[in-house]
Amino acid sequence: MKKLIFIFILFVNLINCLAQDSIYHLGPDSQRKEGVPKGFVSKYEWQSKMYNNFREYYVYVPAQYDSSKPAALMVFQDGHAYVNDSGDFRVPVVYDNLIYQKKLPVTICLFVNPGHNTKDYPESRFRVSNRADEYDVLDDRYTVMLMDEIIPELKKKYNISNDPKMHGIGGLSSGAICAFTAAWEHPEYFHKVLSQIGSYTNIRGGNNYPSIIRKHKKKDIKIFMQDGSNDLNNEHGDWWLANLEMESALKFKGYEYRLEKGSGTHSGKHGGAILPESLIWLWSDIKIK
Repeated sequence: MKKLIFIFILFVNLINCLAQDSIYHLGPDSQRKEGVPKGFVSKYEWQSKMYNNFREYYVYVPAQYDSSKPAALMVFQDGHAYVNDSGDFRVPVVYDNLIYQKKLPVTICLFVNPGHNTKDYPESRFRVSNRADEYDVLDDRYTVMLMDEIIPELKKKYNISNDPKMHGIGGLSSGAICAFTAAWEHPEYFHKVLSQIGSYTNIRGGNNYPSIIRKHKKKDIKIFMQDGSNDLNNEHGDWWLANLEMESALKFKGYEYRLEKGSGTHSGKHGGAILPESLIWLWSDIKIK
């Protein structure tokens, strides 16, 4: 009987989660449109000298890219989730549409997966061995790996702007706090942050960020955050409250930020549904010709 009750509770919780996320739907800018030029996505693998591990990464190049003009750069953590044309985010589709509409600058997108100790990756790339040690820690090691290893490789092929205001970085969950850490540690390199269901909780000390933000001099960072009131609540902390604490700290210090509040769970449904408007807001300070 106890087992049946436990299964019933799990079933009810699953139904509630599906219901909470079911209100979010992808809009027209997340759909393929006839007549919109399609960018090119290529896949690579990288062996990191800094971590001595392996990772996959993808590069999106829009059809409008002109090698004589420096392009913007947007880096996505958990790249496999963002590059997927049939997933929650569909970044290549969104960028195709918004660049065509001149709502975003011509942008090279870099989708980086977290590292794994061998080339035998798990089926779910969220389960790779080094994700928490790269994403949830509050230091610049991962950021330096991006700046010194992978992005220079990208610049061998593409003309990418050196202006930090033309550099953005984003992610979901642990990838979101990783993106914030990258900009926090190196605002001279990354100006824009996209944070979706960010793990500002005590996985590796991320719960300290609100007080760190309050006590440090304001940095030149622009931040778009998204979270839902039914996000995770476990031994690491309460994700919803953690994001509200981040919002309060950013407001206190006078940062240019926006927190889009919803009722979703720890999923990409809400963040994916509002991704076009999130990116437009984040890049609104860039004059698009």
